[in-house]
Amino acid sequence: MVFTATSKPLHRVSSTLLLVEQHDEPAQAQDDHHTETGTEEHTSPPGWSVIPFVLLLVMIATGPLFYEHFWHKNYPIVAVSLASVVVLYYLFGIGDVNHPVHALAEYIQFIALLSSLYIASGGIMINVDKKATPITNVGLLIIGAIISNLIGTTGASMLLVRPFIRLNKGRIQPYHIIFFIFMVSNIGGALTPIGDPPLFLGFLKGVPFTWTIAHNFLPWATALGILAVLFYIFDKRNTDEDPDEVPDYTNKTTILGARNFFWLAVIIGSVFLDPNVIEGVPAIHYHGQKFSFLRELIMFSVGFFSYRFADKRAIKGNEFNFEPIREVAFIFVGIFGTMMPALALVSEFAQSETGVALISPNTLYWGTGVLSGFLDNAPTYLNFLAAALASQGGDINVIADVQNYANGGVYEDSIINLIAIAVGAVFFGAMTYIGNGPNFMVKSIAEQTGIHMPSFFGYILRYSIPILLPIFFVIWILFFLI
Repeated sequence: MVFTATSKPLHRVSSTLLLVEQHDEPAQAQDDHHTETGTEEHTSPPGWSVIPFVLLLVMIATGPLFYEHFWHKNYPIVAVSLASVVVLYYLFGIGDVNHPVHALAEYIQFIALLSSLYIASGGIMINVDKKATPITNVGLLIIGAIISNLIGTTGASMLLVRPFIRLNKGRIQPYHIIFFIFMVSNIGGALTPIGDPPLFLGFLKGVPFTWTIAHNFLPWATALGILAVLFYIFDKRNTDEDPDEVPDYTNKTTILGARNFFWLAVIIGSVFLDPNVIEGVPAIHYHGQKFSFLRELIMFSVGFFSYRFADKRAIKGNEFNFEPIREVAFIFVGIFGTMMPALALVSEFAQSETGVALISPNTLYWGTGVLSGFLDNAPTYLNFLAAALASQGGDINVIADVQNYANGGVYEDSIINLIAIAVGAVFFGAMTYIGNGPNFMVKSIAEQTGIHMPSFFGYILRYSIPILLPIFFVIWILFFLI
């Protein structure tokens, strides 16, 4: 579930690509509307209500390790059951229909985007017929990071993960996939609002489109540069290629199913068909808010037609099947359903007197970052931006205030504060498998090809903490430490 900085819901296109603002009604007008329609005033959920969310995370982490057969057979039941506990509590425990309705709408939007990108990209077979050297791999990862800013981290991940795996056939290791998640699925998308959901939300709120590339470039380049060097060192030591199966390379790149690039373009273009942004777009009206459905119909239709008319050679070459998207669909039913109380508590604290008093580049970077690793980075971004604005008398629902904050016009330290929020939200999404939508998808695709990926905790303990955390400390020291 996604909440605005005023603890009111936002409409979520996807946790991985683009989100759009659900409403801009002034707070007082919304309160009056709720009173008129009889909608309850939402109270803070109790602390115990986050238990299902924590339990789901624990089971995602421990299931594949300690009770693999049970988990792979029953994870749909577990995820749906835990989500149902929270949803039923909201509906009948506190009489809150609004937030579960929004959670359902947001989930549909999320799975529409992710499934359509997954299916459309599955019909594109990119084959790089070159020897998989460390330099070649680094080049592909950097290219993927750049492309992430043009088609989003989800689009780039789905398009390139299979070619990356094929390129390294015979020597592929889990670290290849981990660095792909780090560089392409997360950090790479920090330069444009298209790259990652919180940046697009910031753009809708008033942050100029070119602001991100102008202000995020140095942290982006620094983080990617360090990761590229580390990956090169890892890959240079990889001598696992079978010497008896070394083929002759043509050094050519071939593409089967190029027609599916058209379907990808349709998906990316449809993201902008939001009734809250473009007047006249059909919408479902609910309690004074507009929910898109045309965009989702287009995405689901693209998923169907892109598979129906795909080049069968590409489908077969990609060993395409629906299991990865099925797993993501069920796991995120649980995450969307159980996450509502956690996000509500984060929102409340971020705008409390205590939260506002702690505003600084240091707390904004680490606060936004750490929470973005486990919760949706889009509402986390909004909550901390709202708190930062409120600490200096600004309002996140006033575009002029956000523009002034981004431009440093009338607010002290506003530019560095906003960079800290943006970089923290995007970068830290790589800390866990659930930090960003494509992470879990890339993991699932890798496992489908036979790569033994680390568990939830294994990912964090073996890769995120020893590799990412020191890099994030370097970014903090260089750009945000005051």
